[in-house]
Amino acid sequence: MSGSTPYQPVFNNSNANLSPDGHGEYRDTQFYSPETQPLDLHPDDLPAGAATPRFMGAANYHDHNRDSFASQASYPTVVGDEYEGSADALNMQKSRGFYGIDYNDSEYNTNSPEARQNSSYVTEKPVSYQPKPKSKRKIVIGTLIALAIIVVVAVVAIYFTVIKPKQNNSTSGNASNGSSSSGDNSSSDGNGATAPTSHVAITGGDGSTVTMDDGSTFTYTNKFGGTWYYDPANPTANGARAQSWTPALNETFNFGVDPIRGVNVGGWLVTEPFIVPALYEKYVNTSEPVVDEWHLTERLREDNALDELENHYKTFITEKDFADIAAAGLNFVRIPIPYWAIEVRENEPFLEKTSWTYFLKAIQWARKYGLRINLDLHSLPGSQNGWNHSGRLGEINVLYGPMGIANAERSLDYIRIIAEFISRPEYKDVIALFGVTNEPFAPTIGKEPVQSYYLQAYNAVRTASGTGEGKGPWIVMHDAFLGLTNWANFLPNADRVQLDIHQYICFGGQSADGYDVRVKDGTPCKTWASGQNDSMTAFGMTHVGEWSLAINDCGQWVNGVNLGARYDGSFTSESFPKTGDCSVYTDYTTYDDQWKADMKQFALQSMSALQNWFFWTWKIGNSTVTGRPPSPAWSYQLGLQEGWMPTDPRDSEGVCENTDPFNPPLQAWMTGGAGAGNIPQTAQAALAWPPSLTNVAASSATPEYTQTGALVTLPAPTLSATSGKTTSTVSLGSWNNPSDSTRMWVPIATCGYLDPWMGPNATPDPCPAVSNARREYVPRAAATAAAVPSRRS
Repeated sequence: MSGSTPYQPVFNNSNANLSPDGHGEYRDTQFYSPETQPLDLHPDDLPAGAATPRFMGAANYHDHNRDSFASQASYPTVVGDEYEGSADALNMQKSRGFYGIDYNDSEYNTNSPEARQNSSYVTEKPVSYQPKPKSKRKIVIGTLIALAIIVVVAVVAIYFTVIKPKQNNSTSGNASNGSSSSGDNSSSDGNGATAPTSHVAITGGDGSTVTMDDGSTFTYTNKFGGTWYYDPANPTANGARAQSWTPALNETFNFGVDPIRGVNVGGWLVTEPFIVPALYEKYVNTSEPVVDEWHLTERLREDNALDELENHYKTFITEKDFADIAAAGLNFVRIPIPYWAIEVRENEPFLEKTSWTYFLKAIQWARKYGLRINLDLHSLPGSQNGWNHSGRLGEINVLYGPMGIANAERSLDYIRIIAEFISRPEYKDVIALFGVTNEPFAPTIGKEPVQSYYLQAYNAVRTASGTGEGKGPWIVMHDAFLGLTNWANFLPNADRVQLDIHQYICFGGQSADGYDVRVKDGTPCKTWASGQNDSMTAFGMTHVGEWSLAINDCGQWVNGVNLGARYDGSFTSESFPKTGDCSVYTDYTTYDDQWKADMKQFALQSMSALQNWFFWTWKIGNSTVTGRPPSPAWSYQLGLQEGWMPTDPRDSEGVCENTDPFNPPLQAWMTGGAGAGNIPQTAQAALAWPPSLTNVAASSATPEYTQTGALVTLPAPTLSATSGKTTSTVSLGSWNNPSDSTRMWVPIATCGYLDPWMGPNATPDPCPAVSNARREYVPRAAATAAAVPSRRS
């Protein structure tokens, strides 16, 4: 079997097995079309109105909400009803608390310009002191006040010496800069001791001013009751809420009940030509066009222009995008990252480790705006599918071919390293999902090797996180193009696993039917709805990690660089009859109101059918040729700006008639409850490791790595915590389970170089001569791949 597997359109529940479409086309892997030490936080350190993180215990001590305050004094004035429970402010959104819909603390903050202008305490003219005759009444009152002060001091002393030490002092999270910080609320007792500091977190809702981490400001717009949150004294505290109906980050997101409405930030940390055409266009009209990030990085190195790639990281997705995603009614963001965010080896040209620093920024931004992250390991060494978003266009070398096991073991190390990082208390409430591998292509690799690999990945994550609700992320496993029904009852009793499928209808055979015809027919509802419902019962939590509004393969490089499109007959890899003119779809300036209305209805039907979803993708970059996004049906952001994307995704509820609904909740073991993690030994024994590979006769004759390498850890951010006039540096951890100390899989020191991309049909010596020893990276000439069908899903 060849390592280049022909393309086939993504199937729905009724199309679980591969079969040729009307053109006899299969999926080919050479080309593709787009997819597709915690801080101590004491309860009294929290601002009034803020809910305590859920692992600190219940915050609902009273029957009503406590309104927020902002004071620079040691004893701030509380505005609103006394003793109102802060948990209600989070859950009910009924007061001006820190999580209230219209919260803005400026009117109570006497250090803010607005407060100085509006507060009667500031605007009143000082009254000259005039001595007055003493009276017995005032003496009595003074005595009572003194007694009251003594009582207060005694209560405070008891609290700080007895009660507070017993409180849970942990917190979670990491945040970016807020718009301002609290004043100096500490006081000295004269002996060098400092009294507890009272500080106020910075937060706001619709209309508030946000200061971003680069110092610039913008007016926050969120018509859905979302609140951003940043506490400068506790920069890893959670408190933001994306929308009023989405649980805040320090509340539990109930999968299977609370819907996932998410979007991908594709093309950012893993570049793809059709998403960021400007990066690739300068190298297209050359003798060796750049078709993937491997060759892009080679050319940038040759031109001493790697800063262009980092500038892309800096500018393509920013903090403002995360605020806009929350404002769009979305509550999750799926972030693809490559293995080279961790390290590179041998002659791999990728810009290593740099993208990780931008993912750390994404954690800060997500925490600030109440978004949860689905972190997706998108690219593996050797490639798990042969498509360009795996890093290098060509052939499959993971679980396939002579390097199949070695590359898989290396990939499992990277999964483990990521899992150790994101399972830390300061990240686990923000990074709720971890996709262990994007789109492994099982039709070529085989079902059994992929399932064995998934079991190893599951064990790696749960070794890092522990088992049970609240311990690390949910594990996401892609359906590997086998269809949802092939995963029913896979890994029974596995702790918190979600099945991911990518649903597209734009590849394969093309149709002249426009959005109007498809909407009238209810195509998304008929194609996807029942399969999603059935899988929620047969497997457990199921979501759609990618989908788009594309109904054909029009768009610049949607199928791959210079491959053309099936729809207009320009596809270079196979003969397709011309169905229509692609410019009708790619030039969105010609869309009329009815066209946009039909697109919006198609989006609503898709959202309703898919139920728990991540749109691919948030943004398509501009072409340097046209100055516009050349694939408009793939951009959520552009759809909002131009009027064809729903401004409120809740409008999709009930659009598809649900005749076969899933009835929540999920079973207890599926969500980390009773029985979670007790996978039957028979199920595990059936998935032996290493697995037999479909195209390797004897695994003993294949190259091997040795598990002797030093552990690699991911760098954690260093944050500044500001309380009053004091700023301290907070260094966060990056390894959750200290007992997880097994060494990494690395090449044998006495053997020569083993190319991870050697191809599935290579016949290497298991231990090449040292004369062919491993070497430092040297740029190689770009390879020109044969023109074959493409995909993305």
